[in-house]
Amino acid sequence: MDVILLERVKNLGNVGDKVAVRPGYGRNFLIPTGKAAAATPANLAAFEERRAELEAAAADSLAGAEARRDQLADLVVTIAANAGSEGKLFGSVGAAEIADAVTAAGVEISRREIRLPDGALRNIGEFDVDVHLHSDVDVTVKIVIVAGE
Repeated sequence: MDVILLERVKNLGNVGDKVAVRPGYGRNFLIPTGKAAAATPANLAAFEERRAELEAAAADSLAGAEARRDQLADLVVTIAANAGSEGKLFGSVGAAEIADAVTAAGVEISRREIRLPDGALRNIGEFDVDVHLHSDVDVTVKIVIVAGE
């Protein structure tokens, strides 16, 4: 299945690229999320009319993500959680709690931008958490979990 990319997709291409993808990936993910359109002659003509608009939107999105990256670069966020005497938490600190703490510190992020490859944090200590702001922009935020409440 051939599609025209309407925004940059990691490991696939940039705005305006005509790429061949598996039918399920195109039909079930790229087209419904607005990341691509089927490569029909009508869609090709419509894309060429909107090319400047889509490229400007992609540049604005990248600039916004880079500005947020600069705000997050040196940020250290402290989260208080219930913990036992050995440093294990009663529960865990997940992406939603981290996103709320960073937002309270002054930079708006969503829980979907938080990357926790090893799962939720379950101990007291300092952790480096990756934040994926854009397909080209990633930043690491230091999270400090302390016993509290």
